[in-house]
Amino acid sequence: MNPQLRLRNHCAFTFVALLTLPFFGGCGFDATVSGLDRIAETSHGTILGVASPYASEITVYRGVPYAAPPVGELRWQPPQPASTWGEPLIADRFAASCYQQRHVSTFVWRREDFEVSEDCLYLNVWTPREGKDLPVMIWFHGGSHTSGQGHSLIFDGTSLASQEVVLVTINYRLGPFGFLAHTWLADESPRSSAGNYGLLDKIAALKWVKANARAFRGNPDNVTIFGQSAGSQSVCTLMTSPLAQGLFEKAIGQSASCAHHSALNPGSNLDTKGYIRGAALVNAVGSNDLAALRSADAEDVLRAALSTNWESGSRITLDGWVVPESPVQVFASSRQAPVPLLLGYMADEGVELLPKNPDLTEVALKAFARVIAAEKGPQLVAAYSTSDSTPGEIQFSITTDYLIAFGMRQWAKYQAKLGQPTYFYYVDHVPPAFHIYMPEQPELQLPGGRRSGGAYHSGDLALVFGTTDKVGLDWAEDDHQLSQHMVRYWTNFAKTGDPNGHGLPIWQPFDASNRATQVIALAPSSRAGIDKQRLDLMDTIWPIH
Repeated sequence: MNPQLRLRNHCAFTFVALLTLPFFGGCGFDATVSGLDRIAETSHGTILGVASPYASEITVYRGVPYAAPPVGELRWQPPQPASTWGEPLIADRFAASCYQQRHVSTFVWRREDFEVSEDCLYLNVWTPREGKDLPVMIWFHGGSHTSGQGHSLIFDGTSLASQEVVLVTINYRLGPFGFLAHTWLADESPRSSAGNYGLLDKIAALKWVKANARAFRGNPDNVTIFGQSAGSQSVCTLMTSPLAQGLFEKAIGQSASCAHHSALNPGSNLDTKGYIRGAALVNAVGSNDLAALRSADAEDVLRAALSTNWESGSRITLDGWVVPESPVQVFASSRQAPVPLLLGYMADEGVELLPKNPDLTEVALKAFARVIAAEKGPQLVAAYSTSDSTPGEIQFSITTDYLIAFGMRQWAKYQAKLGQPTYFYYVDHVPPAFHIYMPEQPELQLPGGRRSGGAYHSGDLALVFGTTDKVGLDWAEDDHQLSQHMVRYWTNFAKTGDPNGHGLPIWQPFDASNRATQVIALAPSSRAGIDKQRLDLMDTIWPIH
């Protein structure tokens, strides 16, 4: 979407002339939402924001281009600078979601039809009308790096911005459009790099925000990046990328890490550059050269990704430039970004997210444990066995803890080892389950009732963003109160690197000896570790170096 095409409500006046029109009424502006204090003067041009529909003291700038449209010759290229614009850009609507599969029905993550485009490198800003040098928080959405968007209602930034921060959400290239790696792409790259374009998009957004934070009352030297699931994995990876150095001062990770070995995904270990999967996808598209691949229909590229099971391996690969070496190696040698870190996970991360095999046999379980834990396989199985647990349930619990809980704790240990303030959490609160990305159709029937999904993966999103009054069903007053705590913890951390504040339950910092973990429930409290025996056993199997 060319920025010039979005200046659809402007007059044929210079900007100086516009300022002489009361509330720009002569240009068709709504006087109730526009005003002279909703102007942002950026390095690319003037942007006119609108009032948040939920709080008039918050201005939102929707659909702001932070890079050029990655289409045509720019498909599978690092993001290029956005064009400048001469007349004011009216930022009153969100841009399209990045190209991805639609009509996906999976638990709370169900998505139906919505507008998608390869022209999708836009961000959104929520900021108070008063104040200056405010902390900036930049959100990376989840979705396995194959789906999602930063402008979902659940990510509305009004509540966070009301705590005197500037909140930014972004869209970044997804799936094969954001992470395809192939020798053709590496051969044309001056750095012999292919893939990780979605990470480069995030870096471009960080640079844009650094350059323009003051236009939105933000402090470019107090930036916090935060994300959930794939967004959290991106935060973790950017902490190790030389291209992201100095672009943020704090980090928050929710429910995904990059700081442990991929013991459960040997395919990714054998194809660290992603070229094998990339070649299969390109063959399925049927393109004979890079020019033909760049002109291929987007739906054909998506179909090829699905038919070749391209998503079976990690979307983030070792491209030699953005990610020059394994993030685990960077963390192990204490070379990651030396920034304060807040991170944690949900009590029931694996529900509907990870597969469970009800037909798994004892023999197959032991073989699985032996492959991932060698001689300590029997100990691992014993640690997860109960009187009534089945082999499938044991494997499911081991996998969930390894991929989420253990990975997050390792990340925390590495950062604490670096001497940086580190705050670890565990969400034990069970929210209602609903279609989190379909606010008009939130209804989700679970056999055991709306809260029978436990503290599921993504169940923290509305709580962190303070959108329990905007999305979902059957929220209770306790939920709203807990959300207020989380909003304050997160924004306090963005301000000072410490989540604690007046009236909040004390959150003790994490270190390698105390394993202090803030249990986020109706009455948050600090404990000396969660699932300590099991995770300590994993420590002996996959120790940090």
